[in-house]
Amino acid sequence: MPNNLWNPTQALALPDLDGLVYRSNLLGADRSVINIYGGNTSVKINKPDFAGRPTEVLYVKASGSDVATMREKDFAALRLADILPLMQRETMTDEEMVSYLNHTAFEPGRPRQSIETLLHAFLPFKHVDHTHPDAIISLACTTEGEATARKVFGKRMAWVNYIRPGFTLSKWIAQCVIDTPSVECVVMGKHGLVTWGNDAQSCYAKSIDIISEAETYINDKRSGKLIFGGLKTAALEQAQRQALLTSVLPIIRGAASAERSAILSVDDTPTVLDFVGREHAATLSQLGAACPDHLVHVKRQALFVDWSPAEGGDALKAKLKASITDYRARYVDYFNSNKSEGDELRDPTPRVVLIPGLGMVNTGKDALNADVSRQLYHRAISVIGGSEAIGTFESLSATEAYGIEYWPLELYKLKLAPPDRDLAGKVALITGGASGIGRATAYRLAQDGAHVVIADINLQGANEVAADLCKRFGFKRAIAVSCNVTDENAVIAAFNAATLAYGGVDIVVNNAGIAGGKPIEETTLADWQKNIDILATGYFLVAREGFKLLKQQNEGGAPTRKRGGALLFVCSKNSIGAGKGAAAYSAAKAAELHLARCLAEEGGEHAIRVNSVLPDGVIQGSNIWSSEWKEARAKNYGIQTTELEDFYRKRTTLKVNVTPDDIAEAIAWLVGPRSAKTTGGVITVDGGNPTAYVR
Repeated sequence: MPNNLWNPTQALALPDLDGLVYRSNLLGADRSVINIYGGNTSVKINKPDFAGRPTEVLYVKASGSDVATMREKDFAALRLADILPLMQRETMTDEEMVSYLNHTAFEPGRPRQSIETLLHAFLPFKHVDHTHPDAIISLACTTEGEATARKVFGKRMAWVNYIRPGFTLSKWIAQCVIDTPSVECVVMGKHGLVTWGNDAQSCYAKSIDIISEAETYINDKRSGKLIFGGLKTAALEQAQRQALLTSVLPIIRGAASAERSAILSVDDTPTVLDFVGREHAATLSQLGAACPDHLVHVKRQALFVDWSPAEGGDALKAKLKASITDYRARYVDYFNSNKSEGDELRDPTPRVVLIPGLGMVNTGKDALNADVSRQLYHRAISVIGGSEAIGTFESLSATEAYGIEYWPLELYKLKLAPPDRDLAGKVALITGGASGIGRATAYRLAQDGAHVVIADINLQGANEVAADLCKRFGFKRAIAVSCNVTDENAVIAAFNAATLAYGGVDIVVNNAGIAGGKPIEETTLADWQKNIDILATGYFLVAREGFKLLKQQNEGGAPTRKRGGALLFVCSKNSIGAGKGAAAYSAAKAAELHLARCLAEEGGEHAIRVNSVLPDGVIQGSNIWSSEWKEARAKNYGIQTTELEDFYRKRTTLKVNVTPDDIAEAIAWLVGPRSAKTTGGVITVDGGNPTAYVR
């Protein structure tokens, strides 16, 4: 039940526009009231224009904003007097409407208005809310939608049948209210709710009251019913779920990345596990989307995998491959049956995959997109359940769904998005990512669009880097995992964590390391073994698990085009140039380089590229340059530790110091699409050191 969150003390001092922001944020705080990115709110305010002339201005939520988080700048501002004459028109195309509204802008620089702007303009009230509450859509998506809604609201409600948003729908709604001024709300078939008020508080309260009435009615009807049927498949224990998901997510991700690289999200909350385990879930999930808001992010149908845990993991993998192939074929049929001239097929991959016993997997172009799909399918489950409690759920038809999915205005919004960056949809796992070269690489790859797994033995440092990456680059752009690369189980766990978080990995940066050196007679067996364990064995363990995962993702992809991936080894000048006083370190680094070249040969047939970068003298921001290591190097060269950085600069051909950012630039090129035909390669980033010239 939605709570009335209005705080009169807090809201009293807010001017009209700030009050609109406050009201919008309160409505968006409950996703059963307004979906993420859905709905719209408005206020009409008298303001002077640029010349000081009094003007009635409509402030309405801009296209693409989220009411839960939007601010004053996220509202479009339009001159109401220029819009109201449109009420006299009989018809108006979407293109004509958008073009006309663009000319009514009150302030330059504000975002583009919502497609439902006319709805707000035509209603003769200062404040208007258009929401998509689960309970209202449940009423509006029964086979007898209007009659069902009348049982709750009677004559207090105006009803409009489903039609795609735009001029006609806005005019219908306004005419209903004008013709019957006693109505308190408008319910839109398979769409949502419109309420209004002459002040922000009464408008908000009316929205909450109307929604609460619908919820109470549905809850009364639901009592004692098995809405989704009896339990057919019980949820597996969490450890079992995670083990199975870890094995199948790469299959799903490979299949979901045929058109563009996809990020996955897993939801095994009780609500989802209960739904997918019920006997009617397979049928109900195929009926279609409840409303346009759901459709845009979850597609017309979810993919329901007809599998039970008793069949085992191998059967699940086989069924996933076959089911996704079948889903894509059915989507192409849907497109061909409804397409108009000029329509271009969009990605036919499912956005929602339902697996009994395991939960839900969502796909998207990035973590946020996948999470939006996840959130909206929760809303779909709620709506279907509500409709089934009071009658029979009826979705948008295939034709209605296609009209939204391939609506030119919806496609136009997609065209406004900036082009994908080089690593969009890619996942990079970086060992030693909490500092130095690893940290710089994490920021550089995130800048190119990657999602990043910061794997480091220093978990606190990894968490700090991951948190900052999310703050800078967006929702779930990075996660931190604890990883000691010498521990086989820890390495496996790190890749499993990446798989559960994103569905898999595309880029593995083998970077974790140490520094240290002594003359050979002072090098103990423990010194030697430590270098080998971290720099050779550690790189082997990480590369091995990376290979396994990349090949798994290939299994789900099209047989004609392997997904592949990239491994990058951060080696050293010492990999090919002798390091006096650092025999153990240099030998281990040489092993890294040769391992990389061997793996390049193994990876070729799987489209897995393996390349190396050779830095030297990178002191800035590095945790491996302990005082002991600095002292050893300075002693080796006969200088003071304070002179070490200058010494490294002077000995380079270019007379420069090398920084972590310099290495990160080389790594970004080697793991990105611009080096797609490079494998087994070596790039030195050392300012020029003749002893390390590759030959």
